[in-house]
Amino acid sequence: MFAKFHHPYLLLTLTTLFWSGNMVVGRAVRDDVPPLSLAFWRWAIALACTLPFALPHLRAQWPQLKRGWRAVLALGLLGVGGYNTLAYIALQYTAATNALLLNSFIPIATIALSWAFLKKHLAGSEWLGVLISLGGVTTIVARGELATLAGLSPNIGDLWMLGAVIVWALYTIGLQWRPAGVHPMLMLAAFTAVGLLALAPAYAWEMAQGRFIHPTPRSLAGVAYAGLLPGFAGYVFYNRAVGEVGASKASLFIHLMPVFGTLLSAAFLGEVPQTYHFIGIALIFAGIYLITSRKPR
Repeated sequence: MFAKFHHPYLLLTLTTLFWSGNMVVGRAVRDDVPPLSLAFWRWAIALACTLPFALPHLRAQWPQLKRGWRAVLALGLLGVGGYNTLAYIALQYTAATNALLLNSFIPIATIALSWAFLKKHLAGSEWLGVLISLGGVTTIVARGELATLAGLSPNIGDLWMLGAVIVWALYTIGLQWRPAGVHPMLMLAAFTAVGLLALAPAYAWEMAQGRFIHPTPRSLAGVAYAGLLPGFAGYVFYNRAVGEVGASKASLFIHLMPVFGTLLSAAFLGEVPQTYHFIGIALIFAGIYLITSRKPR
């Protein structure tokens, strides 16, 4: 599956492209698709895509999966049931600018948790790369003016997004403890099944509040996109890449989301990139280069 896309950095780049589109979609359909409905159907679609590749491995690898049930439960709750649900709720209340800025702290949170739980350290040049890349994100989000950051007013949506950041950092480092010997598709199916079981009561509660999906071509296309690319393909790519390059390096690619957000806005919304976009993009790529080019000792 996806044999042509095997390089971990390519997988991470494609993942952040899909997730950038997911942020745009989550904000665009917020009036027609409630957040818990979007999260539930996103993962229902992803599970339907995963099962044909996962079921052939279930009987042979069930013992390994069963022995690692604690990790499967935790990762399913964090990565499937947690992060995107919190992000979708956040986008109901906060601007995309705030969400992108908070989301860019995922690498910092991941590195800190990797140090706390795994005793992993970054070299000086790698820390420099993280800070330069974060500076590039800030340049794009602030539109080249510090006054823009000063004008951002925190709200309840920002707290939801901060929760999402912590949850994703925990998921990323938690992949270290996923059961060994389990096929990636079976693993993803198990995570998704756990997440859906956790989301089902919340989805039912949301409908009981009278909040339903308004089926329009745009809303249905948004749900389909969220399930197929950010949900299915994005998690397949991300899980594999983390296994190859580690949590700290993989999380840094989250900084590409403002880059792709700029390109997607130019392509689909006709928004012309400004000078600060190019400065920010250059800083982000410079930071990622510093991290990924360093050879392990």
